[in-house]
Amino acid sequence: MTVHVAKAGIAGKELRQFVERIEKLEEEKKAIAEDIREVYTEMKGRGFETKAVRQIVRIRKQDHAERKEMEAILDLYMQALDMS
Repeated sequence: MTVHVAKAGIAGKELRQFVERIEKLEEEKKAIAEDIREVYTEMKGRGFETKAVRQIVRIRKQDHAERKEMEAILDLYMQALDMS
């Protein structure tokens, strides 16, 4: 299979296109991650607690039912540990 891909011009071109697309997306992902860090830095500079905001962002990604179930389990465990 490796020899076949290496010798086939069309397959090699297609492979190169896939690799170049992935590389471009990786660059975009890196740029977006930097933008996100900048937003958190700006928030921190304005007095917001970024750990709490990160938690809120994580929670908002969850399905409502999934979040309610996790909150119930967390509450139950905290009660069991006398933390509530």
